[in-house]
Amino acid sequence: MSLQRTIAGLSGAAVALSVLAVPAAVADEPDASPADGGRGPEGTPATTGKSFAELVQAAKTGPAAKATDSSLEMPTSYPYQPELTVYDPVEGDVTERNETIAYSDIAPRLAELMAASDRVSTQVVGQSTGGRDLYLVTVTAPETRGETNQQTRWREEIRQDPEKAATDEQLAEGYKTPLWISANIHGNEWEGTDAAMQVIADLATAEDPATAELLESHRLYFSVSLNPDGRTIGTRATELGFDANRDMVTGATPEARSFVATAQTLQPLYAADFHGYTGVLQVEPCGPPHGDNYEYDLFIPHGYALAQQVEADVVDADIEGNTYFDTETGRSTDEKTGHIKIPYRDTPSGWDDYPPIFTAQYAAYHGAVTSTVELPHGRSWSLGTTTPEDAAINTEVARVTMVSMLDYVAAHSDEMLANQIETFRRGVEGAPKESLTTETIADVEGPDAWKELWDVTDDQEPVDLPRAYVIPVGDGQRSSSDAEALVDALLYHGVEVGTLQRSTEVGGETFPAGSLVVDMHQPRRGLANTLLATGSDISEKLPTMYDISAWSLADLWGATVVAVGDTTDVALGGTTPLHRVPQDGVLPKKADHVVFDLAGIEDFRALNAILSEDAPAWLLDDGRAVVGPEGLPAAADAVVTFDIPFEAATAAEVASLDEAAVLEDLTVAYTGGSDDVVALTDLGFDDLVPVSSSGVSAGAADGTTGLEDADVLWVGSSFDPDAAGDAAVQEWLDAGGAIVGESTSGFEAAEAYGLVEGDAVRGNRRGNGIVAVDTPSGSIFASHPQDTSFIYPAVWFTGLGESTTVELAYDAGSPFLAGHWNGLYGPGQDAAAGQAAVVSGESATGARAVVFGTTPFFRTHPKGGMSQVATAIFWAASGD
Repeated sequence: MSLQRTIAGLSGAAVALSVLAVPAAVADEPDASPADGGRGPEGTPATTGKSFAELVQAAKTGPAAKATDSSLEMPTSYPYQPELTVYDPVEGDVTERNETIAYSDIAPRLAELMAASDRVSTQVVGQSTGGRDLYLVTVTAPETRGETNQQTRWREEIRQDPEKAATDEQLAEGYKTPLWISANIHGNEWEGTDAAMQVIADLATAEDPATAELLESHRLYFSVSLNPDGRTIGTRATELGFDANRDMVTGATPEARSFVATAQTLQPLYAADFHGYTGVLQVEPCGPPHGDNYEYDLFIPHGYALAQQVEADVVDADIEGNTYFDTETGRSTDEKTGHIKIPYRDTPSGWDDYPPIFTAQYAAYHGAVTSTVELPHGRSWSLGTTTPEDAAINTEVARVTMVSMLDYVAAHSDEMLANQIETFRRGVEGAPKESLTTETIADVEGPDAWKELWDVTDDQEPVDLPRAYVIPVGDGQRSSSDAEALVDALLYHGVEVGTLQRSTEVGGETFPAGSLVVDMHQPRRGLANTLLATGSDISEKLPTMYDISAWSLADLWGATVVAVGDTTDVALGGTTPLHRVPQDGVLPKKADHVVFDLAGIEDFRALNAILSEDAPAWLLDDGRAVVGPEGLPAAADAVVTFDIPFEAATAAEVASLDEAAVLEDLTVAYTGGSDDVVALTDLGFDDLVPVSSSGVSAGAADGTTGLEDADVLWVGSSFDPDAAGDAAVQEWLDAGGAIVGESTSGFEAAEAYGLVEGDAVRGNRRGNGIVAVDTPSGSIFASHPQDTSFIYPAVWFTGLGESTTVELAYDAGSPFLAGHWNGLYGPGQDAAAGQAAVVSGESATGARAVVFGTTPFFRTHPKGGMSQVATAIFWAASGD
């Protein structure tokens, strides 16, 4: 008997569970939402009682090196039933409007379920930006310590020794294949949580043989609410304003970092993430373009067949008030057409199967078949949430969908496990990456309904895998601090990294001992390559993309990374597995003045920390900073905190300090959003002042513009004060202020005050990706040049006046390397060739400006761009 038929008629007891009398958490809970709609003065939700600075701190603590990776510490046996912190109800909790489960009710309900059933375990796998616990619920038959250890060994064998795993009869018989259902990473998409709680409750108490068999043979995992802050206040984003479902690669949010750690730890056979709302139930897989590095012959067959089973089961359930998909019009309808929407079949192109920034697409790189699920009924304009009636329909649709998914995987777990093992085998053996063609799909085993829909011209780009990526040390490395941060991130994602034991020549290039190597013969080679490869230009494949189309750490994180060889080449040899990034911080003894590179983010963090201690420091022409004798204690702290390798300044360098720019602890005023604030904070600028056009104008008369104590204004969004405000800004600039900004807003602000001259041209507003750039010899970036940048969209500057200088230019030949940028919604990529990408200017009074046409703060991902902004800020602030 199927699980679908067994529990379809159960009551959904989770909804009716009573709230236990458990002591409230020692957590700061919010006051009532302010009159501005629940958002603080900087535009962030005010809900948990945390200050804006505390929220920024929670968000900016990004990936860090672990013993080997970011994996979670898991229970040693099951059930695992700790006491959970229970949070006080929040006044104004928006779940009251649609009668879905309040976050404050989740822990009591889980506690009651654990008390009632030895099948249910709960662990805390992180905290949200606002400090709420993130839960992972495991439902499985009880396991002894020995049984749990065996499951762990089998999971490791599947990944590390897939050849053995493929023929291990004991593993085939006894491995409890993991299924993972998650929900609510978008806070204002509520009902996946409620459905998951119902399914957990049903599984906890069901006494039928099908459920018992399911739980003996599988572990079922549920991440019931991935964004509890957004759930409470009714925002898609986290409490700080980040979309965590765009953050799996960057790791800027604790919510996304928890998901990454969970995916890595569970190594699920199947993973589904529940969202909303698209008018009709939508279940992936998606149509083209498909991501370059997925193993689609192992992904699509069961992904598509599972979606078809969900379609059949949801239609059969005949849920009152549900909608259906009209295949003729491509729209939702109340008519019972017999269809849900399956993007692979029903959406020609451009949904969200390409970038691994999303939950489901990221989890696929850990060997899972995955689905993003969109529930049908959307939010009411008057409520700001779904209505209670629609929420109940969505919840039932989600519940039936979840049960159908469990049903499918339970029936096909043997074949799906074999495919997961094969995914890892290809990685470990370094097999060439074979793209599916109309000639080869006939050989793909498993369900085949997907085959007639495969379009070889639009689906997946061919990929030539290198033998390895090398991250050199020494003179060949642009930024040692950015290189360390990059390797930290790779280890965090579970990518294997090694260290060269000796100097090695590859293809005519010699890499010194200590260089870091990502050998592409490793189980997660698809993840490694998607993180490090430049990617593809898919501009001609489709008119638009749903989201970004390029995200390379190697191109955008400020470090020098070199791809070497071909996957079929012999190994580099002489490497030692790296478990933690080497620390090279040092403060020379008996040096009165010390010097260090200002090339990467950590360097600027260290500099700002040193300057905050009032330490004397200077900027040399070669892009290094000198710290004077009084600053040596602060420099010693920087060695410990930021791992900075200081060198003793030479006599010539000390003698040059009279002519060098003096560095000061800066206060930065800013316009912009979360990207801007977190990026500036991550660079170590901790004296930040939010300003606005209206605020500057209103405060002009009495000197309360917000610029009074600022040294630099960062323009990340529109800045256009009235005449009185303009006069105040001009007075501030004449007294030593400076402007640094991005895009057309930054240029217009700098031009309005005579700091630059020319025209700002915006490319296709939806164009995004990695661009090739050239650094002129006299540029402020010439000491630590970078060859690539990120744009979304690209802006370039033409008709420049004599006093406006090009600091960075788009490559004159082929400026666009990867992503999606055509001419449909504005100028295409060819129009940017050779044009100015970053410009600077200076007024007669010595006030300076730098304006970026690139997008250096985008979701805090382009780390190399962030350090360029820091360079620009210190240069601009050091004007006369």
